[in-house]
Amino acid sequence: MVDGTEVEICLVDSWDVEAIEDLYRSGGWWKEEWDPAGLTRLIRGSFAFAVAVEHSSGRAVGMGRVISDGVSDGYVQDLVVLPDCRGRGIGTMILSALLKECKSAGITWIALIAEPGTETFYTGLGFQRMEGHTPMRWYPEKR
Repeated sequence: MVDGTEVEICLVDSWDVEAIEDLYRSGGWWKEEWDPAGLTRLIRGSFAFAVAVEHSSGRAVGMGRVISDGVSDGYVQDLVVLPDCRGRGIGTMILSALLKECKSAGITWIALIAEPGTETFYTGLGFQRMEGHTPMRWYPEKR
C-alpha cells in the first residue's frame, strides 16, 4: 500500500499500449510521429518492464524498464509516474522491482541518465554520479 492506495508492481511482457503511451506522454517523451504499435515490441524487447497498477481503478500509474543483454550491464530507462500519483513512493517501488530483477540475474552494473531535478531521488536509492564520465547521444542529422 502506498499513501493509502494499493499499488502493485507487475513485471510484464505485454501491456495495453494506450496506457503505456499515456505514461510516455506524462513524462514528456512521446513524439507524435511514433506508432503506438511499436510499444508492444519495446516492452517485449526490454530485459525487464515494470508497470505500477492502482488496485482501486486498475489503471497504470507508473512504469519503468531495464535494457540489458541479461548478462552484464543494465540501463534503467523510462521511469515515470503519473503527475497526480507522484510523491507517494511509487517510483521507488518500480525502481526497486527493476533492481531486484537485475540482481537476481547477476547484473550488478546498473546505470541511468537522470532527468534534471531528479538526482536526489536516485541518489537516495544508491545511485551516484559517475565522475569522469559524460553521457552522450548519437545525433546523425548533425554529422
